[in-house]
Amino acid sequence: MHVWLGETRLIQAPPDGARTVAHTNLQCFCHPMQELDDKQRGHLGLDDGHEGDAVAVGADQVVVRGGQHRRHVLGLPGLQLRLQQNLLFGMGNPLLDICAIVDKDFLDKYGLKTNDQILADEKHKELFDELVKKFKVEYHAGGSAQNSVKVAQWMIQQPHKVATFFGCIGRDKFGDLLKKKAEEAHVDAHYYEQSEQPTGTCAACITGDNRSANPFKKIGLRSLVANLAAANCYKKERHLDHKENWQLVEKAKVYYIANLWNRTLHWIIVGFFITVSTESILKVATHVSENNKILGLNLSAPFISQFFKEDLMKIFPYVDILFGNETEAATFAREQGFETEDIKEIAKKVQSLPKENKKRQRIIVFTQGKDDTIVATADHVTAYPVLDIKQDDIVDTNGAGDAFVGGFLSQLLYGHPLEECIRGGHYAANVIIRRSGCTFPETPDFH
Repeated sequence: MHVWLGETRLIQAPPDGARTVAHTNLQCFCHPMQELDDKQRGHLGLDDGHEGDAVAVGADQVVVRGGQHRRHVLGLPGLQLRLQQNLLFGMGNPLLDICAIVDKDFLDKYGLKTNDQILADEKHKELFDELVKKFKVEYHAGGSAQNSVKVAQWMIQQPHKVATFFGCIGRDKFGDLLKKKAEEAHVDAHYYEQSEQPTGTCAACITGDNRSANPFKKIGLRSLVANLAAANCYKKERHLDHKENWQLVEKAKVYYIANLWNRTLHWIIVGFFITVSTESILKVATHVSENNKILGLNLSAPFISQFFKEDLMKIFPYVDILFGNETEAATFAREQGFETEDIKEIAKKVQSLPKENKKRQRIIVFTQGKDDTIVATADHVTAYPVLDIKQDDIVDTNGAGDAFVGGFLSQLLYGHPLEECIRGGHYAANVIIRRSGCTFPETPDFH
């Protein structure tokens, strides 16, 4: 017999009864609580003290609501959880990453800062050609949202195409390469293809210790310069509004948007995409709010809060989970007039900003590199230590933030508690910074 809870399929264990593992105030914020019928209640061993709602939170656990809003975590030996396809949806800017180790003179020539990301302008016109001619480069399918989607799918493994991704590319060899990479990553990418602009690129200029024989070993900080090109040409009316594409939006439960470089899946990830198609984001955000789904937004870069503040704040009331790093958080705070530089206080203030869907509390997640990740809910601000790593093991910090979000989303899709989502994010980031670009081994060893 099968039990369907939320958007997940639970294959029941032999009827030897469930056992109560713990009582907790756990908030399962991914899947909505679902009413159980009498047969399901009986199999789970529930009595009249339970109100009869349950949701899957792990491969062998469900959470059942009890009196006074308690959550009873019930274990079912042998229970297996399997996600459905297209649960996570993301929109963003698909870009081809051109990665190279550069020197300080190169950064200075083009006015670049370490650990920063900007949009290319006229003074960066020659940067991409010089990067390829002067330094040894590697090419990777990138864009912030697309990176996060790939990492989430990698963490999940099966089934394929849990994540959906929308963005715009050119009809050229780089566009073909991005389609090939998305297929290899088992992401269900639906690109809007056009011929007016070439596929977007992102120069990842990496600096740091380079004493190893491996040219992509012993390095650290990166400066990203994005030439959106085709990514800047996404058209709501020519892609998002099409029936077959909108049906994929409706199918998702979680949405992630990453400013400038997007991310997708059971969430829609928005961020850099604010610079491209705010009307697309608002259409999706309205759908998410009206249907009590989850919208994740990434601040993505300081300039988003500075120069796209009006568009950002139009979207902000719809945001259920906000991601960002310490620099982006500080810039957002200054632009909002918070008058504090304390990241915990900033997180609290951001969490309390007006919200459209009152059924879900907003969650704020600020990463700080090697320092603690700060997480704010309506009740608490908590610091979560990151995983230890030796400096010599750090190859490339490019993609660390994207990987964190991907790891976070993978655990969210399973309905795991917030602490496990953070742990998944820390794990994924720890794996990615040991490699060049946002790449990963064949399978994760996350448990």
